[in-house]
Amino acid sequence: MNLTPSDLARRLKEAREAAGLRQEDVARHLGLSRSSVAQIELGNRAVTGLELGQLGRLYGRDVRDFLATEFDPGETVLALFRAAPEVAGQDEALAAILDCLQLSRELASLESLLGLDRSQIGAPAYSFDPPRSRGQAVEQGNRVASDERRRLGLGNRSLGDAAELVEEQGVRTAMLDLPEEVSGLTLMERGSSLAIVTNRRHHRLRRQFSWVHEYAHVLLDRAQRGTISLESRRDDLAEVRANAFAASFLMPEEGVRAFLADLGCRERSDPIGLYEVVLLAHHFQVSRTMAIYRLSNLRLLPQAAREALLNEEKSGRGKRIEDLLGLPHPDHAAARDEFRLRFLGLAIEAYRREKITRAKLRELALLVGYDRAAIDDLLESAGLDGEDVEPLLPEDLE
Repeated sequence: MNLTPSDLARRLKEAREAAGLRQEDVARHLGLSRSSVAQIELGNRAVTGLELGQLGRLYGRDVRDFLATEFDPGETVLALFRAAPEVAGQDEALAAILDCLQLSRELASLESLLGLDRSQIGAPAYSFDPPRSRGQAVEQGNRVASDERRRLGLGNRSLGDAAELVEEQGVRTAMLDLPEEVSGLTLMERGSSLAIVTNRRHHRLRRQFSWVHEYAHVLLDRAQRGTISLESRRDDLAEVRANAFAASFLMPEEGVRAFLADLGCRERSDPIGLYEVVLLAHHFQVSRTMAIYRLSNLRLLPQAAREALLNEEKSGRGKRIEDLLGLPHPDHAAARDEFRLRFLGLAIEAYRREKITRAKLRELALLVGYDRAAIDDLLESAGLDGEDVEPLLPEDLE
């Protein structure tokens, strides 16, 4: 099929409608008049390459979709996210989702250019009917967590780096600055690799939980094109199931009981104290608050004891005990930069192999917070500046 200007115009209109946008919305984002957008969609005005790229990002589409032999306007995960009442109409949340979509696709493209093939690995899909009650959601989450630990040969030991484990299952991972209420997103677009994005602004231990929570969506909600995890949705049964999976996967019941037994708790009649919670949380690499709730859910803590421990933790006593014990503190600030450094490393390697241009490298670097001047300085310092150095434009100096 030879794509005609009228075909492209029709596809752009269908993509806009599938994304739930009006012509006025598109005009505002592109800095055009509404009539210009209308003329583009009527085929009376040619769309530039730059505008096509902007429209692809705005509609949550790969630009290649518009030029492909077949085009399905409904194949957009963005429509799913726009349908969420907590996201609809919030420019910051929508912009963050668009960044996630773009970053996921660019990461997949870089890995493909560099020959990093993920086709031979893949997380399984577990088939369950949607839970009809909270109890059923928790039971499903616990069961799959146990099955998945067994499949991976984890036994009852601590998980370690959750993001690394998820990557080993063929799921791409990324971190971006997201709105506070968004803990993570799972992208399961057809024809693309699975991807999880977590909130870079959140504490490392909270992200540890988010990686596993989103992995539950990969395992249990594969029929969807994507999911978004919001604090306000924690009572949704799919979120209850993912939370139950994460808690059980990170802190398996037998492992928790065995660890407490090694501390001598089994021989005592008094309840578990904050000292044991600190050691337990450190062992399983979770937050102390999560450890308290896990103990409560396993009926190892009465409700009154749980509330007392939560109040002690809020007062700072848990952190004090951790310091007095000399337990090592992970570098949470450095952890936030792990992904952006990895992504930049892939982009620079693709540039070094002449798989991408200097302009594309700058575009990719900007996605993870490195401006043009910083990248040019980095390439020069690393001896990779080559012969294609371009002069700074006026807008680069703003």
